[in-house]
Amino acid sequence: MESLRARLLAEPGGVLEAVAAETGVSLRTVVDCLPEAMRGFAPGSAAEAAMTDIAGWGPITFLVHSADLVLECKGPLPLGQFGRGFYNLAGGSPIGGHIRLGRCADLAFVRRPFMGSGDSCAVIFFNGDGEAMFKIFVGRDEKRQLLADQVERFLALRDRLCLSAA
Repeated sequence: MESLRARLLAEPGGVLEAVAAETGVSLRTVVDCLPEAMRGFAPGSAAEAAMTDIAGWGPITFLVHSADLVLECKGPLPLGQFGRGFYNLAGGSPIGGHIRLGRCADLAFVRRPFMGSGDSCAVIFFNGDGEAMFKIFVGRDEKRQLLADQVERFLALRDRLCLSAA
């Protein structure tokens, strides 16, 4: 793990899933090897609280990344509710669907440079296998700058949920 930590310290801005595939470890392990200042963790039991808070942020990017697909959807995250074993998102947004939120083992709050485009801020929802269920990124303006109010909310949510996890 020390070589992975050194690699991410030197170049933290790459695609983390690619690093995981190259090194044969889970995405959760890769995130854990990021410099401490770039990441914080909260328990999966905080997933609903995170989703509820993020629903008030305005337009975000909801991302699902698999070996075969990187799917991004931009818009406000709708408030969800539990029913039939799922956390159901519906209403007034291009983002909708049904999430097995109870399978969320933990969350990572990651703020790091990304591929030369400045900072990125993401909440990664991990399953028990250490893989991302999905990610939620802070929105950007028309000049591709992070939305300052969302960055503040991201940091406040991180501090609240990660401190309570300590």
